[in-house]
Amino acid sequence: MSGCVAPTGPIGFIGSISASIDCQADIFSSGAFAALASPGSSLSLILTGVFTIFVALIGYNMLLGRGLDIRSGTVALIKVGAVMGLATSWPIYHTLVYDVATQAPSQIVAEIGRPSALPGSDGTLTQRLDLADFALQQLIVLGPGEARIEPGASTSPVATAAFNAQALGGARVLYLLSALLGIVSVRIVAALMLALGPYFIAFLLFENTRSLLEGWIRVIAGATIGAIGVAVVLAFELSLLEPWLAAAVAHRRGGEALPTAPTELLVMTALFMLVTVATLAASARLAAAFRLGSWRSALPFRLGDSAIVGAGAMIGARDRGLAGMPNRASATANAIASLHQREAMGRELAGRNRSHFTLRPAGTSEKPAEAGLSPLPTGRAFPRRGRGRGSASAQRRDRKL
Repeated sequence: MSGCVAPTGPIGFIGSISASIDCQADIFSSGAFAALASPGSSLSLILTGVFTIFVALIGYNMLLGRGLDIRSGTVALIKVGAVMGLATSWPIYHTLVYDVATQAPSQIVAEIGRPSALPGSDGTLTQRLDLADFALQQLIVLGPGEARIEPGASTSPVATAAFNAQALGGARVLYLLSALLGIVSVRIVAALMLALGPYFIAFLLFENTRSLLEGWIRVIAGATIGAIGVAVVLAFELSLLEPWLAAAVAHRRGGEALPTAPTELLVMTALFMLVTVATLAASARLAAAFRLGSWRSALPFRLGDSAIVGAGAMIGARDRGLAGMPNRASATANAIASLHQREAMGRELAGRNRSHFTLRPAGTSEKPAEAGLSPLPTGRAFPRRGRGRGSASAQRRDRKL
């Protein structure tokens, strides 16, 4: 990209790569936002469409009698204002989103690392990484030296020298990978998400698309947390490698052989390579726990609780509640109608019971014919007597009295 300095070479390799990537990421993100915010861009068409659908849905709900209350109207205004401000204004987007994702990691590392004098917390992390890399190159040139091998030993000097050379070269490869993997990966991911940010901000308007905005925030948060974690891991690596490399180079310049130095250096660089990968994975895992809460529950007031709406809303709710309750006159009328209905049903049932019993004409047999019997309903075979039951002895006793 124009305006960015290309890497200079092996001297200051990490710093030049990091500076070049930062410059290209800045130009890419700012240029992408300017292109998307211009009239006639794809973003302007998308914003026009989503705003049209948003207003149409509000009007459709009003036609169905579900108009906006105070809470829903406030939420709608907040959404429209946030989308318009963040998706179309570069100063607002640069202050609230871009600076947080790009400048916050270095500021946080400087704040938490200054009390313990963490290497690179003063903004010189890449310079110190290059100094450590330069010391590592010197050690590779000097080599570990030739150790004295006793006669008859099973170890071949040629094989040992080949392994030492490969170990030193592999250690530098792992060192560069651990530094550049953490620095460059989080910066490129953040640049891509910042360039596409206006598209995801437009998804805030609808509940069904808000999960895409959540995913965008998670990726940016993961890149930001990962940048902080990588800086801390590289600072710990520098605190271990700087004195070790200085001592190793000093011993080699003094003519002292260091046969175990290649293996030790390879183990240290491989260890911090794994720690860098684990830090990036942990940052992504932590950012994945982010969730956007409900806008309605985030508001500090409810309908009818505010002093502005209190009287009118509460009176309206009370009138609606009283309108749905039956008054005393209607309750009395309903009770009388229910009583008359029960009496009518009783008379109808009594008439049906009497229709099952017929008078017997004189001269007919006391036992009616089987065909003349009418089927009686269950429980009505023995009708209730009109007077009390009394025995013959009770009647004689009553006559004597």
